[in-house]
Amino acid sequence: MLITKEELRDASTSTGETIRFGREVCGDFQAASSKEWIETNGLGGYASSTIIGTNTRRYHGLLVAAAGPSLARMVMLSKLEETVVLKDGSRYNLSCNNYPGGIIHPEGHKYLEEFRIDPFPIFTYKAGDVTIEKAVFMVHGENTTVITYKVLKSPGYLELVLQPLIAARDYHWVSMENSGFDRSVECLDGYIKMKPYGESPIIYLANNADRFERTGYWYKSFEYQREKERGLEYHEDLYSPGELGFLLKEGDKAYVVASTGGRKMRSLEVLESSEVLRHSEIAAAVGVKDDFAVQLANASDSFLIKRADGLSTIAAGYHWFWDWGRDALISLPGLTLTLGRYDEARDILLAFAKYCDEGMIPNRFPEKAKEPEYNSVDSSLWFFWAIHKFLEYTNDYDFVESNMLDCLEEIIQFYINGTRFGIKMDRDGLIATEDPDIQLTWMDAKIGGWVVTPRSGKAVEVNALWYNALKIMEDICEKLGLTYRHECARLAHLTKKSFEIVFWNEAGGYLYDCVNEGGPDASLRPNQILALSLPYRLIGKEKEKRVIDVIGKELLTPYGLRSLSPNDRNYRGVYSGDQRMRDACYHQGTVWPWLLGHFIVAYLNVYGRNNNTRQEAKRFLAPLAGHIKDAGLGTISEIFDGDPPYNPRGAISQAWSVAEILRVYKEELR
Repeated sequence: MLITKEELRDASTSTGETIRFGREVCGDFQAASSKEWIETNGLGGYASSTIIGTNTRRYHGLLVAAAGPSLARMVMLSKLEETVVLKDGSRYNLSCNNYPGGIIHPEGHKYLEEFRIDPFPIFTYKAGDVTIEKAVFMVHGENTTVITYKVLKSPGYLELVLQPLIAARDYHWVSMENSGFDRSVECLDGYIKMKPYGESPIIYLANNADRFERTGYWYKSFEYQREKERGLEYHEDLYSPGELGFLLKEGDKAYVVASTGGRKMRSLEVLESSEVLRHSEIAAAVGVKDDFAVQLANASDSFLIKRADGLSTIAAGYHWFWDWGRDALISLPGLTLTLGRYDEARDILLAFAKYCDEGMIPNRFPEKAKEPEYNSVDSSLWFFWAIHKFLEYTNDYDFVESNMLDCLEEIIQFYINGTRFGIKMDRDGLIATEDPDIQLTWMDAKIGGWVVTPRSGKAVEVNALWYNALKIMEDICEKLGLTYRHECARLAHLTKKSFEIVFWNEAGGYLYDCVNEGGPDASLRPNQILALSLPYRLIGKEKEKRVIDVIGKELLTPYGLRSLSPNDRNYRGVYSGDQRMRDACYHQGTVWPWLLGHFIVAYLNVYGRNNNTRQEAKRFLAPLAGHIKDAGLGTISEIFDGDPPYNPRGAISQAWSVAEILRVYKEELR
């Protein structure tokens, strides 16, 4: 079960060109339906499906809009059924759907000559003597998706028939045929519009069709394979208000623009050029001619969002995560600072500082319009790390003094004196928590009343972060000439002295994961890597080498670090099953790519920074360079199985997975 050099080598592939798949992959339903694309709009909305257009998740859709002042997402336009009708009456169905009993209908993937991302999804269909190219992109800053069809080759006129399939429901749900669905369609010059439910936005479908025929028909029992695997409801009915007919010849272009905003169409060429330019600017900001880094930079843009309530934040992942404080602060350096997006970093730091309460940074801003949640012991400590990185890149101490300083001091004082959930500094200078029924660390899976990985007491990474928070505050105060630095220095000295005494496991040659009244938890977990990777380290060099060696042997995989050693009796090597089974596996062996960034930094800290160690570190990243052509294309998954072949699992695109790999690449390996 342990990683080998051969596994790292075999898992890696070149990323020297645009992500592209030909007929061999596109014509294989199982292979093609496992590859997903996603386009986002900077508001939290997105468009996403598989490379053959088969929706395999309830979360897939051509327009998934971020609706209202909160972050609620709604699947408005699920997909378009696409048919090409030639002059002789022959018909080619380009769509592809999965129905109960393993029925695939139609089988449009057999006409898909090529799929590529350049810079957004482009599909090339060849049906008889006709070649059509479809493109999908979103308008940044709007809940708007543009779908275009260009006839590249045709011996004469053809008709393209499109049938919109409407869901208009919360993206966590599925819809069934029901009498509450308002079938009314208003046809206006250049677009049609519907408001299916009272609580849903209006959906506008702008188009240049030659005809619209109202049919009003429910398509029944679409089957979503990924939801079936997750033990969730996996059938859905979708409503089509009618069909759009486009009479086209070679060189002509048809379009449908799905939007929740009613306005006249702007030039499609301008919209498309703007999106291409935006991607080009992001690629240029990477500063290196490396396709892997460029693809990660483009992926990073998808997580930076401006909520409808004006809050600048970071979406933790797609498709179903929103903004989590811990994830946002871990991700901020990689997503913004490495690309020179300093103003966005400032806005995000301001947003979280604004909601600091009793020394706690919010762990989550709920999707609905509710108060922030504060159930995290480490989010506030990651805030210090994010500010430290911000200062490394910008040297903007004026911003920190004017906007962050009070918040930073508040965090330290509340952590010393005590805040929610029994979070308080002990007499030895270490931070402890007292509530065993609340999952306060990032290993936060909970099933009913069962906390899967109970870590109350003194957690190793929490105290590594606490020591760094004190040292970072000391540095800031020294730079600003504040005497508070003396108190921070005193506490930091006490914390470091106690840390090694409390957490060092001499028999195992690594750090205990957690220590409480019941004694130390000797489970071998990756949390200890932060004691070696954060700016201020806590143990001696020889002990650091022992830690790196143990983690490298038992936790390192081609795609990140396991959350538990495979030699532990509680280890779960495959993340699958229903919600309960998956939660039980989440931190019991599942692999997390974001931790690989900290492992690489720790490895370089311990063994030095030279050509040999940097080449070795690049070898650690090679498999992820291959992974971006699987699962979520151009991005990095949330998690992987702990057992070979290390299948990707969870969300197809995760902020801290992308951010930490991009950060370590830019800071250490470029």
